Formats: sequence, C-alpha cells, structure tokens
Amino acid sequence: MLTLISAGVAPGVALLSYFYLKDEYETEPLSLVLRTFLFGAILVFPIMFIQYVLHVEGIVTAKFAQAFFVSGLLEEFVKWFVVYFFIFDHHEFDEPYDGIVYSASVSLGFATMENILYLFANGVEFAVTRAVLPVSSHALFAVIMGFYLGKAKFSNWKHRYVFFSFLFPLLLHGTYDFILLTQEKWGYYMVPFMLFLWWLALRKVKQAKGLHYHEVASPAKSQV
Repeated sequence: MLTLISAGVAPGVALLSYFYLKDEYETEPLSLVLRTFLFGAILVFPIMFIQYVLHVEGIVTAKFAQAFFVSGLLEEFVKWFVVYFFIFDHHEFDEPYDGIVYSASVSLGFATMENILYLFANGVEFAVTRAVLPVSSHALFAVIMGFYLGKAKFSNWKHRYVFFSFLFPLLLHGTYDFILLTQEKWGYYMVPFMLFLWWLALRKVKQAKGLHYHEVASPAKSQV
C-alpha cells in the first residue's frame, strides 16, 4: 500500500515543486499552496460521482461530448472555479506568476488523488504511464490557466483573460481525451501533442515571469 501511495503522490508533488520553485520574486506561502493542493484532491470525489452517473445513465454517449464535456468541461471548471473565486482576490496573489503556482496546486492535487485511486484499482505497473500522461497533462493545463489568470489580475483586459483562462485549458483537455477515446494508435498523436503542451507551458512560464516587470507596476494593479 505504501508503494502505491508513494507512486501516486510522487509525480504530482515533483511537478508542483518544480513550478513552485520557479517563482523567483516572492515565494508563495507553503501553507496556502498546500491547502489549495488538498482542496484539489477533495474535488476528485464529486467529479468522479458526476462522471459515473453520466456514464451509467447513458446521458452522454458521443465520444466528442465525453472528451470535451464529461472530462474537459467538468474537470477544468471546478479547478478554475477554486482558483478564481478563492485565490484570485487573495492578498498573496500579488504577481502574475502566482496564477501558475495556485492553478498548478489545485490541478495537481486533483491529479494526485485521481492517480492514487487509479493505481489502487489497476496496479502500480501503470505508475510511469500515469506520471507521463494524466498527471503531467493536468499540470500543463493548469499552467495555461494560471498564466491567463495572472494576466487578468494585472492588466486592463480582465474579463478577456479570465475567459481565456477557462477556455484554453478546456480545449486542450478535451483534445487530450478525444485522442485517447477515438484513436486506436493514440500514441502517434499523443506524443506530439504532449510535446506541444510542454513547449507551450514552459513558454507561458517564461512569459509570466517576464510580466513581473511590465504589468505589476502598471496602473491596472490599483484597479483590482
């Protein structure tokens, strides 16, 4: 059991540590980051219940709807909701990169609990595949979400960027699941898709760190 839990927790904690330590200006309170991580973990249970009901009742059968609604919309919405309504106006969210830290903490809490449950049900032999694909993809979707939430808080285009912070992770998540659901040889499509996700996420990390100088000091900060 300890091996399963360790294998389930390790990828999420490693990725969260990576994005947390990338914050070079003012490190976020570890207690707040851990609380959002745990909150994300708890969210797995209501989402799994809703998805189970939708599956058993046959409410959503089309693979496109399963990918973009049952997985993408439901999962990204609850994570976005937590960050936007509980963290966005928090006084510790005081620079653009913080959006990435808190979005990653919620998403990786969610991914970690989901990972633990999956490994308990299917075995530790899936640990590496789960770390490379589902856990890391949740983290990368979160980076995109957090980047645009950081832009939203420290710019004059708040509503536009808030919309992007939900839309883009939803589309990326839906595409990820659609590949898995529809492609027999999904690896041929998933490898370039994941490479693109990593490239995009790391680019957004770099851009968010650069925004510290250009947008935090702008007049928009006094308006939020």
